[in-house]
Amino acid sequence: MSASLAQTLIGDLYPQRRSWVQMPWFDRVGERIRLTLATRFSAQSVRVEPFLRRVEKESAVIDAMSREEMERLQGILARQMRRQGFIDSPVAQTFALIRRRSGEILGMRHFPAQLRGGYHLLHGRVVEMDTGEGKTLMATLAAITAGLSGMAVHVVTVNDYLAGRDAALMAPLYAAFGLTTGLVLEGSKPEEKGREYQADIVYCTNKTLVFDYLRDRIAMGDHMRPLIMAMDRLTGRMQGKVLLRGLQFAIVDEADSVFIDEARTPLIISAERRDPHAEVFHAEAIALARQLEREVDYGMDGRVPHLTAIGHTRLRELAGNFSGLWQGVIRSQEAVLQALQALHGFHRDIHYIVREHQGVPKVMIVDENTGRVMPDRSWERGLQQLIEIKENVPVSPEKEILARISYQLFFRRYLRLSGMTGTCREVAGELVDLYGVGVVRILPQKASRRRLLPTQIFATAEARWLAVLAAILRCRDAGQAVLVGTRTVATSEALSARLTSAGIDHLVLNAKQDASEAQTIQQAGQGPRVTIATNMAGRGTDIQPDAGVLDAGGLHVILTEGHDNARVDRQMVGRCARQGDPGSAQYLLSLEDELVMGISCQVRKSLVFFLVRSPNNAFFQAVARGIYRFAQKRTERSHRRIRLRQLDYDFQMRQALSFSGTME
Repeated sequence: MSASLAQTLIGDLYPQRRSWVQMPWFDRVGERIRLTLATRFSAQSVRVEPFLRRVEKESAVIDAMSREEMERLQGILARQMRRQGFIDSPVAQTFALIRRRSGEILGMRHFPAQLRGGYHLLHGRVVEMDTGEGKTLMATLAAITAGLSGMAVHVVTVNDYLAGRDAALMAPLYAAFGLTTGLVLEGSKPEEKGREYQADIVYCTNKTLVFDYLRDRIAMGDHMRPLIMAMDRLTGRMQGKVLLRGLQFAIVDEADSVFIDEARTPLIISAERRDPHAEVFHAEAIALARQLEREVDYGMDGRVPHLTAIGHTRLRELAGNFSGLWQGVIRSQEAVLQALQALHGFHRDIHYIVREHQGVPKVMIVDENTGRVMPDRSWERGLQQLIEIKENVPVSPEKEILARISYQLFFRRYLRLSGMTGTCREVAGELVDLYGVGVVRILPQKASRRRLLPTQIFATAEARWLAVLAAILRCRDAGQAVLVGTRTVATSEALSARLTSAGIDHLVLNAKQDASEAQTIQQAGQGPRVTIATNMAGRGTDIQPDAGVLDAGGLHVILTEGHDNARVDRQMVGRCARQGDPGSAQYLLSLEDELVMGISCQVRKSLVFFLVRSPNNAFFQAVARGIYRFAQKRTERSHRRIRLRQLDYDFQMRQALSFSGTME
């Protein structure tokens, strides 16, 4: 922490970066080169190794100290870091203190790889560390050091389960340093959130944090400026109206998921606005769309529909029976296209589920990256209402936008931003461009013993499921625990039905069974257990195989379908062979998977023809793997363009509104 940063914390009642203007293209290129070179230099052994040696030297001294001596040293170090920032000498002593107290309280001492990672977190970088290497414990080094320096620390993760688990585990260690721990969950009440955010170290999810920041923006309005806030503090005008203590220091767990995968969709706070005429219009749109014939009146490009020439004519004929808004050609086409997307582009138990909420059935979105249900999220521009009409559930009111921000713009506002994940090397350049953070790779403490079996691609989904069933039986009979990763709720339930018919006992973890998540994860490694799971069993999940399973070869992971990016697949593979344990994984894929359905139909049909006749032919398997990877790469590029456009849109909106001084 620099002197200027310390001054910001003292002089600003809601500290955050306030430079929200996009740099010119040439300056952005220069900044990317500067950050990349600086990160590479900082990761060099000549820079980090002296710091690690100093920690080891200080550990030898501190391990011999009494409790009173440690407390006196802690006070001295805290004052020193508040004055001078995060210079190596006091940070090394602080790390040594944390290391000792962690061993005493948690029974875990930070090993060198974690010390190295903690150093980079403290200095505002994203740390890539293999799954199972102890990122949760590593984060305490940076969190405690920053907390002692006076910074409010947010430890951000991707779901309430991980936030609650990590907060409960690490709170005793924080308390030993006089630091309070807060936990903000999605369902926390406003008064609870206000209290928890005042803690020194707060565990929360990315979505909850951003929404609470937007609520603060709405509450403060034009009172966000430091001078006006100082006057409000004197008058007591804003007391109790804001939740956060500003955006000071963030440690983002599963950083690539938060910064990249979830950054395509902006976060929006809205108010309900019921319009009976709109509900009738949506119902008419669904009715019209159901009268159109696929491949004659319309076609589908993935989830996106388009009308054919015949379809345009047919729509004009059908719309002629309605009045009002249907007389506008463009309006009627947009409405029917959106209705077609609701009918044929979004599917139950894949993109959403229908669940009872307060005694009423409700359409709830399922996050495609995490596999978790998002009960408070809804689609925009009437799509939510169209899907509700499709599913014959009560139609919710449309939303009026009150505040909006993207992840890209939000996280750039932290005074210091860092992150950790097991999979981000592929997007290191984008993290530099969008968030100004470099990526540092930390080598594992123990060599990996994971066996990655050859990928097999099948011509049809049915052939793939037969192979999955055979692999499950083979591994289970050998004494291994088996985790089968599926992409959707519907697929997990269909596979569960197959296993039930085959008499195979198993557990299921998906958005419908989220209440039993902790129990399912705890049992997944006990004995030759078979578990079917969506991405809920991916990031952050620690499955502990028992001794018998480890002797038989450890946990075996089977991936049955590729995701939109390879990093999500690697996260699922990372559930096995953690911390030097044995384990294995295999991809069993199909040319009928959603990911490859967008590939040229003739190319896919030809390959299916050959794979049906020679399923184990090495050449055809190589071509199929190439096509699958090409489909993943194409989707990744498309998503990257969406993220860049999202950030450009944010800056354009803020420039357009800058004359009023309003940024949200």
